Amino acid sequence: MKYIIGKKLEMTQVWQGENVVAVTKVQAGPCPVVQLKNVKTDGYNSVQLGFGLRKEKNISQPQLGHLKKAGQVSKDGKKNLKYLREFRDEVKNLKIGDVIDVSTFAVGDTVKVIGTSKGKGFQGGVKRHGWSGHFQTHGTKDQVRTSGSIGAGGIQHVLKGKRMSGRMGNDRVTTSNVKIVQVDQANNILYVSGAVPGARNSVVMIQGEGELKIAQPKVEVAAKTEVAKEKNPEVKTETAVETKTEEKKEVVSKVELVAEKTK
Repeated sequence: MKYIIGKKLEMTQVWQGENVVAVTKVQAGPCPVVQLKNVKTDGYNSVQLGFGLRKEKNISQPQLGHLKKAGQVSKDGKKNLKYLREFRDEVKNLKIGDVIDVSTFAVGDTVKVIGTSKGKGFQGGVKRHGWSGHFQTHGTKDQVRTSGSIGAGGIQHVLKGKRMSGRMGNDRVTTSNVKIVQVDQANNILYVSGAVPGARNSVVMIQGEGELKIAQPKVEVAAKTEVAKEKNPEVKTETAVETKTEEKKEVVSKVELVAEKTK
């Protein structure tokens, strides 16, 4: 199973051939592994990921100690994780500190998105449950949207599960069979088909079937090239070679222009 934590940005549309597909942009990851739970110590298997950043002063002492064990606290605020979420899974090749990003997903993957729906506050039965309301004739007057009778007189109490007015929204909602339309690896954005539960900037969890891939940090790649340069100064990067070849082409083109003018 593969999974990641993200932030819902907005809805937009993308073209697939001649068809327009409504999608939701999700800022997903990078998510470092903070804790690995197992049956022996915790009673169940799960992987705890972190997402987002915040100042150290806004982190409680228990959470600060938990993040320090995972090496996810820094004075400059580049490692102070804001959200922690768990995914029930057992992965043997994972270790604390590994990073998961959008590269673990591919176009066409079927996933489910878990989020918190928008809170609507206290609402009546017509809006909350979709009631049609009473007839507007024969003396109904101003009671068109009222709930009416909530039970028989002999029971003397309201039966459990009776649909009534109350708080609407702000619930955990899971949207299944959602497909990944595009993956923007440079900006860590997933384009998910259709709507996703929650308001803008709300946290969502994305998970689906497949192999979980660990992201290769760019810092390590840069460090390896620096070490190679120190050992062998003649080692050149691809970008340097490309810039030199472009400069040579420009010089040749200038010489040709001068030769044509002299003729």
